[in-house]
Amino acid sequence: MNRIIGVIPARLGSARFPGKPLALLHGYSMLEHVYRHAAACATLDEVIVATCDEAIAAAARAFGARAVMTSAAHERASDRVAEAILGVSGEIVVMIQGDEPMVTPAMIDAAVAPLRRDPAIACANLVAEIRTERELRDRNTIKVVLGAAGQALYFSREPIPTLGTAPFARGLWLKQVCVIPFRRAALATFGTLPPGRLEQAESIDMLRFLEHGYVVHGVRTPVATQSVDTPEDLQLVAELMASDEARA
Repeated sequence: MNRIIGVIPARLGSARFPGKPLALLHGYSMLEHVYRHAAACATLDEVIVATCDEAIAAAARAFGARAVMTSAAHERASDRVAEAILGVSGEIVVMIQGDEPMVTPAMIDAAVAPLRRDPAIACANLVAEIRTERELRDRNTIKVVLGAAGQALYFSREPIPTLGTAPFARGLWLKQVCVIPFRRAALATFGTLPPGRLEQAESIDMLRFLEHGYVVHGVRTPVATQSVDTPEDLQLVAELMASDEARA
């Protein structure tokens, strides 16, 4: 059976939260939480950390992860992952963002399932329900609209579809959860495609695929998660994880 590789891209430089991957969360760095949760997923044959920062690489090695150094020039996490796997064997590559400490093995399994089932699917994105108006209006939350067949129609930092004048109600809005499996060939292609105007305007990786006519398959998860983009998010996640049995 072809190998499935998990890659956690992480870097220290963040305008909103410098040093974010190494911020402590219940006694462990956020990066270690992500790694431990990913490494517990039986679907993944290996999990590596991709970084341009030696401090992150050293921290990863200290908790037992394989670290791969990549260029500091990458603006998109997908480009960093594409470089990191050049010397790694594997047919499916799962990008697991280093700011998703609430990721679970079951979420990774769900994201990968369509690619294992259908060889025509080149890329999938885990998506979840947006549960509050605050989250909908937060530009750090990447919103996604899916078509009838489950394909992503668009990603945005703005509320899509529009909130308009109607009060917020759960059930209409979805967000991207950054667990993103690619077929190796698709990820290699991603790295060769020029960034488009939509990707640059929104600062969202997946728009590069959509602009170039590729299909991104949405996979819904019922799990309530919170990514970490700011110190305030870290405090919220600490509270949410206080009774999380899966935490490191």
